[in-house]
Amino acid sequence: MKTRNFSRTIPKTTLPLPALGAIAATRALLGVGIGLLVSPRIAQPRRRALGWTLLGIGLTSTIPLGALVFRNRERPGLAAASSASI
Repeated sequence: MKTRNFSRTIPKTTLPLPALGAIAATRALLGVGIGLLVSPRIAQPRRRALGWTLLGIGLTSTIPLGALVFRNRERPGLAAASSASI
């Protein structure tokens, strides 16, 4: 019986601390917005308005932050190939 060895490396991402804080804040806004939308404790009109607002802010800020993360990601195979050709 043959065993296969699949090895994958996880891409390394380097982010400045303010960007990491912004990502954490975005996740928090999304979570609080969703929590407000499903919570019955606050009056419905106020809760829905605030929940949708926080959810919208969280979603719209996710797009540029996601682009920042993918731009700063290092691909393991490319680094080795570029250093080998020098």
